[in-house]
Amino acid sequence: MKNIVVMVLCFVVSSFTVLFAQNTVIKGEVLDVKSQTPVADATIQIQHTNSYTVSDFEGKFSIKATIGDVLVISHINYSTLVIEISEEYMAIQMKENPIDLDNITVKADPLKDISQSVAIVDEIKATTQPRNVGDLFRDISGFGIQKRGAYASEPFFRAFKYEQLNVQYDGGMKVLNACPNRMDPITTHVIPDEIERIEIVKGPFTMRFGQNFGGIINLVSKNTSKYEEGFSGSIETGYELNGNNLSTSGNIIYKAKKFDVNVNGEYRNYGDYEDGNGTEVPSSFKTTDYSIKLGFEPTEKQRFQLSWRQSFGRDIDHAGLMMDSPYDDSYLAGLDYKIVGISDKLSSFSIKGFYSYVDHLMTNENRPSFMATEASSNVFATTYGGKTELTITPSESVFLFVGADANFIEREGSRIRTVKIMNGMTLPEPRIFTDKIWQDASLNDIGVFVEGNFKFADNYVFTAGVRSDFVSSSIDDPENDFLQLYGGSIDDASETNISGTLSLKYKKPDFQWQLALGRGTRTASMIERYINHFSVGVDPYEYVGNPYLDPEINNQIEVSFKKEYKQIEVGASVFYSLIQDYIVPVVDENLPRKFMPTVPPIYAKRFINIDEAVQAGFEWYWNYRFTDSFKLTTDISYTYAQNKELNEPLPQVVPLTAHAALHYHKQKYWFNLNSRFVGAQRRVSPSFMEPETGSFATFDFSVGFKPFKNLSIGASVLNIFDEAYYEHLNFSYTNSDTLSGRIYEPGRNITFRVNYSF
Repeated sequence: MKNIVVMVLCFVVSSFTVLFAQNTVIKGEVLDVKSQTPVADATIQIQHTNSYTVSDFEGKFSIKATIGDVLVISHINYSTLVIEISEEYMAIQMKENPIDLDNITVKADPLKDISQSVAIVDEIKATTQPRNVGDLFRDISGFGIQKRGAYASEPFFRAFKYEQLNVQYDGGMKVLNACPNRMDPITTHVIPDEIERIEIVKGPFTMRFGQNFGGIINLVSKNTSKYEEGFSGSIETGYELNGNNLSTSGNIIYKAKKFDVNVNGEYRNYGDYEDGNGTEVPSSFKTTDYSIKLGFEPTEKQRFQLSWRQSFGRDIDHAGLMMDSPYDDSYLAGLDYKIVGISDKLSSFSIKGFYSYVDHLMTNENRPSFMATEASSNVFATTYGGKTELTITPSESVFLFVGADANFIEREGSRIRTVKIMNGMTLPEPRIFTDKIWQDASLNDIGVFVEGNFKFADNYVFTAGVRSDFVSSSIDDPENDFLQLYGGSIDDASETNISGTLSLKYKKPDFQWQLALGRGTRTASMIERYINHFSVGVDPYEYVGNPYLDPEINNQIEVSFKKEYKQIEVGASVFYSLIQDYIVPVVDENLPRKFMPTVPPIYAKRFINIDEAVQAGFEWYWNYRFTDSFKLTTDISYTYAQNKELNEPLPQVVPLTAHAALHYHKQKYWFNLNSRFVGAQRRVSPSFMEPETGSFATFDFSVGFKPFKNLSIGASVLNIFDEAYYEHLNFSYTNSDTLSGRIYEPGRNITFRVNYSF
């Protein structure tokens, strides 16, 4: 904690000693290039800064900047422009934007902004070679990363994790894990270089994108909207010293007036890395990915899009388990249609459908336990569904979103154990056992929603929304002991869940505050319902599902604000959640251990509902712009979470975390110095057998330059001081034979990256 405070204060104090560039007031107007009518609510931002303004109803604007600065002009209905300031008055002509199918967060129009949401764009991530899409969340305030192996990691937000967060791809598509130990979350099936930005809704503050309990995360892939007609693309290659890791990717785009195609591909070959103690961590894997998007626009107001992607993982070593993955394969198909500008009262209509499949194999072939027992788990996950939405505009001050969405989940697969040695004695004939993992279960959700944004004054927007989810679940091939546990038969279950939100926003170019209230309802996951005597927690207990769990309910209130000054931007969020019917595993002394029954603990855990849990906390940031090219960013976040019934902290809560970074960015070169400070986590869950963890600090440096227009070269030094540390959220399962239950992060690492675009 002292390190965090001292470092942040040093940055703050030193920042006031810097001289600033002289700004002037740049004025102008934004017009539609065809009709020459004013474009209201366009965002005019100085590139690589947080300084921006918004055009008024006459399309006019003013902003403090200097001649030679670069402006980025964006609007929901128009293509983004990047223009260098050459005079003190600018007439900006905007072209109508291609239809975007993937967004959930729209920054340009205050009527369409989602309450409590942010858009994250990071142009430097490619230099730092993220192993996994989950790594992209490491520097986002309020987030932590759980790693169960170098291949498998996923984001935690505040005290929320797993299905408590609605993680989706390109505005609604999903790829769900087949492995009960979550060695294959969606972040392993989407390559980091594909992601253009991450959109986040921090709580149950929109009803339009499926069940929203603790938040929505939308991984948005690159699209063709910013490219000119003709052929274009890029080729990238990167290398890391720590692990001898190689990645190569390519992208080809062809864009015509009514047709476009976007093809991406990547190959990665990563080895075992060394942590800060010099210990080798099993972390090698190979992946081959490709994706194709085909777009067709029969008119300027309509777009069809077909998307297809496949991911092939091979020879994946998991530090967190006693088993590794010979392969982890998936595919995802999506079909979208959208039409805009239907009439004065109908703004748009869209429909989306998707289908994904995961085939995941785990074995212990190369582990010591293989001599006594051969184990193989081949598991499958199928997810399909879609969404349709109609946007109604009864007036210029009202937007209504009406629609329905659906997600259907099916999982199957078993673990086959060939026992060769039992009780220390070699068996004359090996015995074969089959353990049903998912018991051929399914979980279906059909939701309907209506949400409205009402602009009742120049700077005020009120949002209200409600949704109803109709959930059903079933189990088609139950294990006999699981069946007997629930009376010899398990009926199909169904429930109707109601969620809602209210928010009030005040927004001006240099100031904004929001008050948001939300009720998010989450149905129990398949693990919580149907897992049968499997270790899926930090502790050594076997876990057993409960098909009759009630849904969790998150009642959340959040207040946030941000204020911009000449060189300073400051903002904060304060939140409180009362969680009803919280789902938690507890020891059941009527439920003996199934596998190795004489090995402690002799009882299993079963999932139940408890009455209440709470979480509260804050996120705060302070940014300082020395010049238009040089800035300091800082933030700090903290979450307090308590199980009120068991009178103990909730498990796996992101510790106190702070970031401080210096960014220098010119058109031809840039550098970034990033630091991350994580406090000790002493508030741990005894019933979860969660260990306390200490504090640590890491420092990274990245640099890049463009020797000529189409070539970018970047390099970075990660964990500069070779710190030996592990994240509080990381853990090895108790049946792992490595690392004493802790997965340490990589030690010092040097990376290189080259990109050529054409």
